[in-house]
Amino acid sequence: MADIFPSYKFPHGLGGVKFDKYDVKELKYLKLVVKETLRLHPPIPLSVPRECREETDINGYTIPVKTKVLINVWALGRDPKYGNNFEFLPFGSGRRVCPGISFGLANIYLPLAQSLYHFNWKLPTGLD
Repeated sequence: MADIFPSYKFPHGLGGVKFDKYDVKELKYLKLVVKETLRLHPPIPLSVPRECREETDINGYTIPVKTKVLINVWALGRDPKYGNNFEFLPFGSGRRVCPGISFGLANIYLPLAQSLYHFNWKLPTGLD
């Protein structure tokens, strides 16, 4: 947890000064942890179905027009070839990206940062 809160901003450590929504933007490590968590554990493993507008060939397979296609977000997030190229796959991408991405991430960052800041988290006795 010491890596999440920069010492220059919070010299008294956890619980020393008040922490609010304006301090969240400085927590770069926390944002990286959330991105990685969403990449490896998407809330919905398959994306919303999309319909092909034109006939397409993908890896030798022909996808006809009007075919419903599901993107396996779970598999893409774990594939080392593609996993790091997509940011926030659970929110979609491109023209049909989720309009609630900012609201959703704000509802993850602030409560998580406040919980980490105001409580001293540690593993149970016997687990290191």
